[in-house]
Amino acid sequence: MAFKGHMRSADLPIQHEGFLEHKRFRWANVAILLAVVSIIAYFAADVEPRPNGGTWIGYVLGTVSALLIVWLSMLGLRKRAVKPGRWSLKGWTSAHVYLGAALLVLATLHTGFQFGLNVHTLAYALMVVVIVSGFFGVYYYAVIPSRMSDNRGQRSQAELLEALHALDRQLRESAQPLDQVYVREIKRSIRRTKIRPPLFGSIASLKRRCPTERALKRMQKAEPNAPDDMRDAIKDVTAILQRKSALLQRTRQHIRYKTLLRLWLHIHVPVTLALLIALAAHIISVFFYW
Repeated sequence: MAFKGHMRSADLPIQHEGFLEHKRFRWANVAILLAVVSIIAYFAADVEPRPNGGTWIGYVLGTVSALLIVWLSMLGLRKRAVKPGRWSLKGWTSAHVYLGAALLVLATLHTGFQFGLNVHTLAYALMVVVIVSGFFGVYYYAVIPSRMSDNRGQRSQAELLEALHALDRQLRESAQPLDQVYVREIKRSIRRTKIRPPLFGSIASLKRRCPTERALKRMQKAEPNAPDDMRDAIKDVTAILQRKSALLQRTRQHIRYKTLLRLWLHIHVPVTLALLIALAAHIISVFFYW
């Protein structure tokens, strides 16, 4: 038996490192340290009656929070500028996530737990909305892309739609030998089938109501009692409908995933812009009107 030496590094399985685990959770540790230091500084500050945004510790926490908000909002620009290596996009995204979570602690301490109907509380509320929506974004971008890839089976959305159109053409051709009542059913299913799923409705429920599914069930019921000269045609149409039903399920799920990602951006980005405006108003009102 030949001696087997140590495996080379090239022979070892490559493990994918996501942005959350970047550099062994480097930015998670930085965020935890920042939050802990801020909490200790807040409660250790010798301020009467209690620390708030108008005290020295409040100004320190507020300045750091404001700088973090501006820096975190620049991720979109960073995506176009960063390069692989020390300042990789994965590193920036990891820092964005964890420092954004730490910001919730810093900004809350900055307020001194004092809220009211004013621009200061508005800025804080918008920040909370941005951070919470960011948590949803972390989930979507950590989970959904891989699910999308598994679901569509190495095919793009355009290829999925083209495959559905090809099955519709096969249905029209294969249904020609059938009675007109079945031909009309097949054509109706092609015409009325909706591909785009509702945003929050059940895809399974949509499948049960789908004209393609109704046509499939009708053909399956017709097959046992069909005349011999139509049985083969019914089997062909049934098989095509089964393939189309399965492909519709994949396509609808893919569109649902894609829509959720877009919806998140349509919420997160505008609220971030509103936060920057409210933050500017907060800073101006503090330094010029107080």
